[in-house]
Amino acid sequence: MKKWIELTVILLLSISAITLIGLQLHVIGWSLLATGAFLLLFSRKQFKKDFSLLYFSIGLLGITPITTDISYQHMFIMGIPLTLAITIPYLVSRFIYKDHLVHFKFHHGRSWYKTEIFYIFITALLAYLILPFFLKNTDSYLNWTVTTETSHIIRLFIGTNFLGIWDELFFISTVLGILRRHISFRFANIVQSIMFTSFLYELGFQGWGVIMIFIFALIQGYVFKKTESLFYVITIHLTLDFILFLALIHAYYPELMPIFLR
Repeated sequence: MKKWIELTVILLLSISAITLIGLQLHVIGWSLLATGAFLLLFSRKQFKKDFSLLYFSIGLLGITPITTDISYQHMFIMGIPLTLAITIPYLVSRFIYKDHLVHFKFHHGRSWYKTEIFYIFITALLAYLILPFFLKNTDSYLNWTVTTETSHIIRLFIGTNFLGIWDELFFISTVLGILRRHISFRFANIVQSIMFTSFLYELGFQGWGVIMIFIFALIQGYVFKKTESLFYVITIHLTLDFILFLALIHAYYPELMPIFLR
């Protein structure tokens, strides 16, 4: 019986991420999240402890104004709950549960293989070919505001990189790390990818971008499993985000960034 309850808790966590964060259907999203939190009471002790951290974090994201606004005020308001979403599970796991389930393993203790370095270049190439087309084809670039003001460009660069690092710390390290304790990696990776995609959908990657992001999240989870290196998956993500940064400028001011095919 508890097994089915726990599977329902995981399912409700995934759906609440879609509705509450991705689609911004607050009544439905909070209802699903509350139902899942209630069912946690009837699960195994360890499962309850671990998933309460995930439900808490998703609740934080539910009250976070997730937008691409890069004004100083919004970056501060949005940054606080995002930071808490990764620091509180870490602190609770380390100092209260004392099981170190949530931890940030940045290096795997070896040099990168040639294939791993090659994959970063492949990521850059695919991002170069796909992102400018995606932004224009779906009009998703309009979800960002880009001006030529120096301060704005700097904040755009900082904002895209901060969120790229946060994505890996939260979805790949925290969420996937907790899920892997209780379900198979394949299932856990699908769940974190759903949550990853929901967040980035609300952030601005809409249209067929959800498919692109879902595949990217799946691959990131698999790469992290193979390398156990946050530094490596963050490098991959920041490589993509750098191309995104340039592609956004190009979308608004193609004459200033004439480096893309479109």
